[in-house]
Amino acid sequence: MTDNVKTDRTTSQGYWGMVWNRLRQNKRGMAGLGFVVLMGLIAFFSPLLASNQPIVCKYQGQWYFPGLVELFQTRGTSSHWVEKAKPFNLPQFNAKKELNPDDFAIWPLIPYHEYEQTLNFLQPPSAEHWLGTDELGRDVAARMIHGTSVSVKVGFISMGIAALIGIAIGGMAGYWGGWIDIIISRVIEIVICFPVFFLILAIMVWLEPSITNVMIVIGLTRWTSIARYARGEFIRIKGQDYVTAALALGIPHRRIMFRHILPNSLAPVLVSITFGIASAILVEAGLSWLGFGVQPPAPSWGNILRVAYDSLRIAPHLVYPPCVAIFLAVLAYNLVGDALRDAIDPRLRKAA
Repeated sequence: MTDNVKTDRTTSQGYWGMVWNRLRQNKRGMAGLGFVVLMGLIAFFSPLLASNQPIVCKYQGQWYFPGLVELFQTRGTSSHWVEKAKPFNLPQFNAKKELNPDDFAIWPLIPYHEYEQTLNFLQPPSAEHWLGTDELGRDVAARMIHGTSVSVKVGFISMGIAALIGIAIGGMAGYWGGWIDIIISRVIEIVICFPVFFLILAIMVWLEPSITNVMIVIGLTRWTSIARYARGEFIRIKGQDYVTAALALGIPHRRIMFRHILPNSLAPVLVSITFGIASAILVEAGLSWLGFGVQPPAPSWGNILRVAYDSLRIAPHLVYPPCVAIFLAVLAYNLVGDALRDAIDPRLRKAA
């Protein structure tokens, strides 16, 4: 009786439910997933975690929500109801000085803006500045928090571009076969032969350094592994009986590709995308360190590391925050990728 209940439960939860149950049993994978989720939360709520304006306060008898308004504005909301009220929308207004000590105010965890400069140059970590300050007196913790948004954005958007290209090209090669498969396979092999980082670096020399160009270039050069996985899955699934039946019924090829084959071929592609996000974060940090990525004063883990490297002899403590953040982010995504691969195909784990 118990075995039948377990069998029914396993059948009813579906394929992705079984993958999730296997993934939960992998402690390292879940630890990596926890850090990935933490990065996402820090990136999204960065205006509430590090800002020189209060989240909510009472000023001159009225209630204001400057921190929440900034969160909505930075996340693309442009409606009139999220505009900052005076005087918080004035650049010269200093909330720290204008608010009385008796006024109610909830301040962010780091009460400094990522661009805010102080007179505390190259200060070591303290109660006021948790990770110290850089050569311009800017709070390193605030810049690290806002730099997390850049890393998450670059990782997901660039690999989103790569996934669209890779799935489309690999899917066509696997489904149609013949000379289309031969040409696409040769193109993939040619692109793989180039060292990706140096290829990206060569392209960025001719483009204006910006986060948008970084995401586009990474996406245009990281699609090959996704295309190879998609091609293999399309070839495998195309031989299944339900695809043969769909072809016999005269269902259009486009519907077969996108309705029947594509959803069943995404599992190994997701593994490649997860590893690709880790690689994209590392590439963006390298480009920003070299000056081809996110440009100062905008914070990025790469250019924060560059500033720290320039002040290495005077303030060696500044090197650790960006290095540790890059290491943990890349490690977390790789752990998730390994765990996801084992959950999708348990035979790999048994073989290891």
